[in-house]
Amino acid sequence: MSDDLFDIKVGNLSLKNPIALAPMGGITDSRFANEFAKDAGLVILGGYNLDAATKQAAAEIVKRGREEFISDEPLELIENELKAINTDSIVAINVRSSTLEPLIEAAKIAKNANAIIEIDAHCRQPEMTKIDVGEALLYDLPKLQDIIRKVKATGVILSVKVRANVIDNVKMAKAIEDAGADILHVDAMKIGSGADMETIRKIRDATRLLLIGNNSITDFDIAKEMFTRGADIVSVGRGVMEDPLLITLLVKEVTLLQKEMGWYNAPKHVCRGEGDLRGLAFCCLPVKPCPVHSNIKKIGISAKEFADIKMEFAKGTLLEYGDSTCFGSLVWCCKISKMCPLRDGVLETIGLTDAEYMKLKKELADYILDHPKVIGK
Repeated sequence: MSDDLFDIKVGNLSLKNPIALAPMGGITDSRFANEFAKDAGLVILGGYNLDAATKQAAAEIVKRGREEFISDEPLELIENELKAINTDSIVAINVRSSTLEPLIEAAKIAKNANAIIEIDAHCRQPEMTKIDVGEALLYDLPKLQDIIRKVKATGVILSVKVRANVIDNVKMAKAIEDAGADILHVDAMKIGSGADMETIRKIRDATRLLLIGNNSITDFDIAKEMFTRGADIVSVGRGVMEDPLLITLLVKEVTLLQKEMGWYNAPKHVCRGEGDLRGLAFCCLPVKPCPVHSNIKKIGISAKEFADIKMEFAKGTLLEYGDSTCFGSLVWCCKISKMCPLRDGVLETIGLTDAEYMKLKKELADYILDHPKVIGK
């Protein structure tokens, strides 16, 4: 499968698809990944406990029946585990340490192996949080930012795994992005069952980081729902233990969707109240009261600026065509999944496939959100 089908890039790495194996303490090692995640675009090994405090905490966790990775030589273990992966998946290592130096050394190992390091700001086991690692880092964002900056200084590609709804999700996402992380891995946990899809949408609107969504992914319908809320990648953990073929099935389904649609994680329309800001690519000309106005206000531009930005992008592309559409250009047309004879007639006339149309809409969404006039640009 071509890496170019999905065009998911981070740093110098290109993922073959947007399905990931999530880290699970004491479980997701190279053996597990080679057996159950050979088709994944990303496998995240760990979490590994790097210093004396986290190893002691892990030992206490094991005593009460949970699994953990404990090694006298954790850095050597990481090196060996990276070498033992025998698939073409990109590899990340999820790590915990109460001190900085082991994190930096692990980052150097990951960088040398062309892998990703992932800082665990997610673990909620009390043995870990009482030594100020895992989820405890979310309560001290300046400390987490300092760790990110110093680890990132090694040149490694850096992910941070977090648990949603512990602190303000938007504040958390912005802090992690501002510190220089490359990837935000969100366990969208909520009270009750299932994943908090609305949290994924709000985090997507708050950051341009590569976003991994996690929690309760047991079939493609759930994965697709998380994609439509803005996840670039979905990660699965416990679901693989229940269904060893889950990752293979998810890869098959998302590949079919990408070939057919051209934008596997295309957002819902903002007028439905469920779409993230990328959905502005599908909005009509803002000439009547509708949710487009509140959404462009979020990014700090006027209705006229929004119209000008979209037409800037359309110029010289096939989105410029469409005299017979509602607003005279495909740039104002909706998602391909919504029936529209006017749009479809133009696409047929100019020879633009559904997938090609959606790829242009994805480029348009990026153009809008990365535009210099948008807040923070």
